[in-house]
Amino acid sequence: MSELETATSPTESSAPPASRGGQRVGGFTILGMHLSLGALIAWASILALLVLLALGLLRSQQGPVAVGQTAPVFTLTTFDGEQIDLGNLRGKVIVINFWASWCKPCEQEAADLEAAWRRYEPGGQVVFLGVDYVDTEPEARAYLRKFDITYPNGPDLATRVSQAYRIRGVPETYVVGPDGKLAFVKIGPFERLDEITGAVDPLLQP
Repeated sequence: MSELETATSPTESSAPPASRGGQRVGGFTILGMHLSLGALIAWASILALLVLLALGLLRSQQGPVAVGQTAPVFTLTTFDGEQIDLGNLRGKVIVINFWASWCKPCEQEAADLEAAWRRYEPGGQVVFLGVDYVDTEPEARAYLRKFDITYPNGPDLATRVSQAYRIRGVPETYVVGPDGKLAFVKIGPFERLDEITGAVDPLLQP
């Protein structure tokens, strides 16, 4: 076989992928790296996740919403399907309690919270809202039945409410005054009924 016959023909030789203006067929060239569309989407997803984690870390370092600040507004859909918009409750005292069925310290204050609600309900000046944190609905409903809790409660969907208040755990309770500003914060369970009334009574209009 001649030397001419054994030589590799131009059509059989290896050739670099075709390119157009820095974009290769089947992918993208970014900072000198060739990435397929799938890899590009994966890197974009990772970057978005890192941004969310950084924002979450920043919120946690800021600590809970402080007394004197305007309370973040939210809409809570209760387990009974009722929608309660915090923005529509201006002029009332609002007691927002974050809890979960798996939270043992929450059980310590459950009876006192319900007793306080029954005391204030007839006057119409105070609203209690329970925000169920990272829970399942069957267990949450069983908890409410166990402690005979009658004030409105609903799940914290996608933890939007707890993120807005930057809670660090449960239970935590936030009392909002008639002016819409945070008047009292309790980290951990209430130990006595008069601890709850002591936070609410000074905010009531004579």
